[in-house]
Order: sequence, then structure tokens, then C-alpha cells
Amino acid sequence: MTLTRLIFIVLVLYGGIHWWHQRPVTHGPGVTASDEPIQSRADSDSAITKHGYNIVPLQDFSIDARVLSATHYTFGREADLSPVDLALGWGRMSDESVLKNISISQSGRFYFWQVQEFPIPRSEIETHSANMHMIPADSEVEKTLLSIKQGQVVHISGYLVEAKASDGWHWRSSLTRDDTGAGACEVVYVKSVYVTQG
Repeated sequence: MTLTRLIFIVLVLYGGIHWWHQRPVTHGPGVTASDEPIQSRADSDSAITKHGYNIVPLQDFSIDARVLSATHYTFGREADLSPVDLALGWGRMSDESVLKNISISQSGRFYFWQVQEFPIPRSEIETHSANMHMIPADSEVEKTLLSIKQGQVVHISGYLVEAKASDGWHWRSSLTRDDTGAGACEVVYVKSVYVTQG
């Protein structure tokens, strides 16, 4: 066996193993995350320091949701704090029979969806799904966030926050689920995360 052929086989095996571990999780029809996100006044307003940034809690936040898409980031200022964005869905936006009719993608810290025909009202898609920038509280949380894949149902709790730098840069979370476009994403300081299904 030539070296070139051996390298090719190794690369194919590696690609197959990587795909197997990252393949989307399927559940079949039915809502997998029925509850609305929970949000309340933050139990602390003391800034958290991370990588030279001050992170100010705005609201306590927890959510059980299906992962519609997950994208990792290593470049850009936001990546200093947030290595992954999760596009999350709840209610009927966690139902596979609905999601199969919606094309979902992420790019440039945004979440995009397209339909040929609406399986549920547009307003429901917009208010029951969101792109969320995840700021891990520690290395274990970061490891879990980076391992999450499409289709899993996750529980996340922490704060909606505003991150600030000494040069004036800031990154502020949306505090509502009914906004869209630039500024509508949640910036979540994640204290706890675990997979509940998948």
C-alpha cells in the first residue's frame, strides 16, 4: 500500500468518525421543548470579569430548547468571550415535523431561516426561535457548549448580559423574544448547561 493511499484512507476514516459524532440528532414528530424561556430580575448586578471584559448581568435567564444549529467562532472580538452561537427553538419550533419545512443556517453571528411555504405562522417562527451568543462561565461549561450538536435538547441557565471593554466596545443582549434583525440576539453568560435529550 502506497503512502498516498494510506493517507487517503486515514482521512476518510477521520472524516467519517467526525461526521458520526457531529451528525444531527433526530426525534421524530412532536414538540421536544414545550416551555417558554424564563427571565426575571438578575439576582446580582455585580460585574463579572472575563478576559479583560466586564460582564454585567441584566436578567436571570434559563431555557429548555432544541438546538436548530450550532456554529463555533475563533475570530472577531466577540470570540474573545463567546466561542459558540446556538440557534435555539422551543414550542412548535422544536417539532421535527415543523422544522423539516424550514431551512436554517448561521453566519456572521446571525441566524437565518427560509421557507417555501410557512408550516406555522411567521410570527411564531420569530418569537419561538433565536440566535444566542454563549459566554461560558468556566472551562467545563465551555467544553459542554462546544460539544452540543444540532437536534439535541438542552437546558441552559445563567444571565442575559452586557459585555463592556475599557475602550468603549460593548455587546448588549436583547431582553425580549419578539424582536428581529441586528441587536435581537441574546448574549448569555452560561453558568450551567446540559443535554436533556439526544
